[in-house]
Parts: sequence; C-alpha cells; structure tokens
Amino acid sequence: MNKMISFSEPTLYIGIDMHKKSWSIHIRTDISDHKGFSMPPDHEQLFNYVEANFSGMNIKLTYEAGCCGFSAARAFMNLGWEVKVVNPADIPRGDKQNYQKTDYLDSRNLCKLLSKDQLQGIYIPSQEQEMLCGLLRQRNNITKMLRKAKNYISSSLLFHGILLQEEFDKPTWSIAFKKWLEELKFEQESGRQDLNSKLRILNCLNQEYLQVGNELRLYCRKHHKKDYYLLMSIPGIGGYLASAILAELGDIRRFKNEREFSSYIGMVPGIHQSGGKESFMGITPRCRAIIRTYLVEAAWVALRKDPELQLNYRKHVGKNPKSVIIKIAHKLVRRILSVIKNEKKYQNNYNQNTMPK
Repeated sequence: MNKMISFSEPTLYIGIDMHKKSWSIHIRTDISDHKGFSMPPDHEQLFNYVEANFSGMNIKLTYEAGCCGFSAARAFMNLGWEVKVVNPADIPRGDKQNYQKTDYLDSRNLCKLLSKDQLQGIYIPSQEQEMLCGLLRQRNNITKMLRKAKNYISSSLLFHGILLQEEFDKPTWSIAFKKWLEELKFEQESGRQDLNSKLRILNCLNQEYLQVGNELRLYCRKHHKKDYYLLMSIPGIGGYLASAILAELGDIRRFKNEREFSSYIGMVPGIHQSGGKESFMGITPRCRAIIRTYLVEAAWVALRKDPELQLNYRKHVGKNPKSVIIKIAHKLVRRILSVIKNEKKYQNNYNQNTMPK
C-alpha cells in the first residue's frame, strides 16, 4: 500500500529592523537560515534580491511598527507578499536580549518568531486613512500649542505683576478678554511688543485650529458621507468627533464584536489575576489615546441629552464620577459599532415612564 507523502509549501521568512538610513535584514527558509545583511531602505532592492535567489517561493515578512510607518508594508503587500507589522511591546523576548541587542539580532529574532507563527500583526491602514489620521493629529497638536501659547501669556502677565480682572480670570478666553489684552498699557514699550508677539502667535494658531477642523469635517462629509451622518445621529457626537472617529479608526466594520472594538479603543479595564486573587488596575493604558479622550468628553455631553444614559448614571450614585463616566463612554462605543454595522441611524427608544419619580 502506497503511503501519501506530504510536502510543506516552500516559504521564505524575512525579518526587518527598520531605521531611517538602513534596514537590517534576516532571511530564512522553511528549512534553514539563509543569512543576515544590511541594505538601504529600498523595498525594490529587497524584491530584486528575493526574485534572484528565491523565485517562486511564498514570502512572509515582518517588521516592528515605528517611525517608518506603514508605507513599506503596503509596498510589499502590492508585490503579493504576506506582511505582518507588529507592536514592539508584543514581541516575545528572552532575558538574554536585555543584555545583547543589535539590529542584526533584532531582525533575526523577528524572522525566527515569524517562522514559528508567534507574532500577532496589527492593523495596516490604507494610505488614505493614514493621511486623514495625520490631519487629525495635526489638529490635536495645534490644540496643544494653543494651550501653551495661552499659558505663556498668562505666566508673563503674572511675572510682571499684572493682575487680571475678576471677570477675565477664567479658563476660557472671551473676545472681551482678548480685546483687553490688546489695549493693555505697559510702562515700557518692549513689554507691549512682547505681548503683541505672543498675541500674533495665538491668533495664528487659532486660525489654523479652525481651518484644520473645517478641512477634516469637509473631507469626511465628502468621502465618508454615509458613516459620517450615521455617527452624528448618536447623542454626544458632533461633526468633529465623527470625523475624528473615521480618521483614527478607519473601517469600523472590520471589528467582529463590541469586545474587540472596545479593546482597540482602550475602553476596557486592566486586570491582574493570580492565585485566586484578582485586582483591577483601572482603565488599560493600551489605547487609541485621542479617540478615548474625545469619547470620555462626549460622554458628558451625551449625559445631558439622553435620558437612558441619565438613568444609567443614577444607578451608580455615590461612586467615583470619573469611573461612572467611563461606563457611559463605553455605552457610546457600543452605539458607534452598532450604527455602523447595522447602517441605521441611532434611535432613542427609551420609555420616559421608566424615569424615577
């Protein structure tokens, strides 16, 4: 009786440690190691080498997510290669690697782990989403610069002994306060020039802040109109937050369930369990920081508009409000996934008769 003989598919594994000026490459087949070498950061040069030496093989490649982004991954995927971009924090490492670390060893370790299927890849966004996400983060950077510019002005006034009027001593800056700053008198001309310079920077940042926000909303209304208005149907989510969600998260339909979606955003608790003892470490530090922050802020807005959320909030009276608002934000996350996957606008079916009297 003849026995069936099975052969494994010839596969080439490539691990890359990427840097700005060079790539450290390690290559191995499904049978044995090939070699490691350095080369310029050029995907075409690597493709030519592979085609010359390993033509016809199934190619699997991996590298760590970092400053080089996902452009290389998309280039290799266009060649028909299977690509995994991995979170550096998720790469298994031994104690020895704490004392011996080189680009060559890093690429070799990546290649070895890839061949054993011990790496979990992260989502590779399209170029369109990556560019849109860059616009969102630019707006977030401008927000931080605006805050710094205001702090510089406030600290300068305090340093020179200029006290603010009670009506102006508030976190928000009104038009009247800005006019007061423009008309403020200084004993020395250089003091006025110093403040004028700070105000010009503030005005420039404020204009850029408004323009980038408008451009982000306009792009999403034009290119993601359906999802944009689905998200805006949820109480607490306006035009800017809907645009931010689409920019930062990309195709929401790729998530299989609410648990996976909440975990990706970072709206889940950190847990440590050992020996029958379990402790909660608060909300997980692994998150999409911008979106999680926005959703927590949106939860406070939604709480004022939605009686169902108000009832849920009252169930936790006496607890830390910061912890309760995370629960409300988590409900927003579930609503976001629901309206996108069902492609139906959010409808509040809450029965007012259930409100406590």
